[in-house]
Amino acid sequence: METKQESRQDGQTIARIDVNRIMQAIPHRYPFLLIDRMEDIVLGEEATGIKNVSVNEPFFPGHFPGRPVMPGVLIVEAMAQTAATLVVLTLGEAFEGKLVYFMTIEGAKFRRPVEPGDQLRIHVVKERHRSNVWKFRGEARVDGVVVAEATFSAMIMG
Repeated sequence: METKQESRQDGQTIARIDVNRIMQAIPHRYPFLLIDRMEDIVLGEEATGIKNVSVNEPFFPGHFPGRPVMPGVLIVEAMAQTAATLVVLTLGEAFEGKLVYFMTIEGAKFRRPVEPGDQLRIHVVKERHRSNVWKFRGEARVDGVVVAEATFSAMIMG
């Protein structure tokens, strides 16, 4: 379900967007689209991405056989995709589908494994924005418990 109250005004909110709207905003596709929906979006400020982790994820057979664990780098990538979608929603239609490149990843910490059946709730908060560079702090939780965190910056190519 997509909320139609979308606007480019910082501070305005969007309750929820679905995967189809996410795919309009960023160019990622299966098997590398790592968020299923977004909630509690405050344009220009923060958002929460949702990833329902399934046993059918393409990385599980090799990470690890007999003990599937979501790779930490993919959790950070899910944070980045959440942030990139927030940036595009904030900047508007002209930025849809533009590439967003990592510039830095700092202070990444992984607190517990993420397994099939878990739902990642990925909260990102803008720390700074200058020109086409955005810096975010991200935190991923499962059942209210922090499983990963990082600070990262990215550049949107427009």
